[in-house]
Amino acid sequence: MSTGMKQSIIIGTRKSLLALWQSNYIKSCLEKRYPELKVELQKIVTTGDKILDVPLAQIGGKGLFTKEIETDLLERKIDLAVHSLKDMPTKLPEGLCLTAVTERAAVGDAFVSNKYRHWADLPQGAIVGTSSLRRRAQLLAKRPDLDIRDLRGNVDTRLRKLDEGKYDAVILAAAGLTRLGHGDRIRETLPCDLCIPAVGQGALAIECREDNTEVRELLGFLNHRETKICTDAERAFLGLVEGGCQVPIGVHADLDGDQLHIQAVIASLDGSRIIRDTLDSLAADAVEGGRRLGTRMLGHGGREILAEIL
Repeated sequence: MSTGMKQSIIIGTRKSLLALWQSNYIKSCLEKRYPELKVELQKIVTTGDKILDVPLAQIGGKGLFTKEIETDLLERKIDLAVHSLKDMPTKLPEGLCLTAVTERAAVGDAFVSNKYRHWADLPQGAIVGTSSLRRRAQLLAKRPDLDIRDLRGNVDTRLRKLDEGKYDAVILAAAGLTRLGHGDRIRETLPCDLCIPAVGQGALAIECREDNTEVRELLGFLNHRETKICTDAERAFLGLVEGGCQVPIGVHADLDGDQLHIQAVIASLDGSRIIRDTLDSLAADAVEGGRRLGTRMLGHGGREILAEIL
């Protein structure tokens, strides 16, 4: 580390096991890259952590797990924040920016069950737990007979509720399960033609103050080009259709060379109406591609579906 470079950094993080895993991962990356840099974690309780008995859609959706951390960033109590990118609103508070997006881990929603090996094995009326309206709508579109119930809490809490027999199966992000060492609990990862993932699912987001150029330069090596291109398209789509946790929207982009393939879904809450579409774009036009797909889907019925929900 060169003379004059910052000597210490404070990372703001939620207290959940998954959030701490993610922040400690970034901490280890920084310490490996800059051996003389002192990196500390500052644990912060967010609104989403405090309210565990109410569905996310009823208390505001995206931003619930970031607001308090962003306040500490703006007040210079911390230097950077580590989030799951899927929890990040598309519009950040003035003065803050998305500095880096890490290489995406396992993408997709995991089917976890102690009784059934595959999603297709679920009997009529099976009880399935998820906190996501996006998952609920897409699963009901395929299987309206299922009894899908809200499931809040951290990963271990959700798995415990499954093990207690309260659900026949639960649907969780594959990345979170894998990061916490529960990859063996995954029976199958749901394919995109069944359940398109959330925006940015599987990637970590590093948020900083725009004026903190020193820290932003230190973090540059964490930015993964391919993941950034894909998630830029996904976030552009979401930003245009203005969907948050309270709206059943999924979008996922894949990059092959300089060709970007984007697929998305907009659904009614009960899954009775569902619009799916895809768009191919050049990587250089990722943001525009995401917006074009969003505009097209809004014009093909998406606007009417969202108007009934919002």
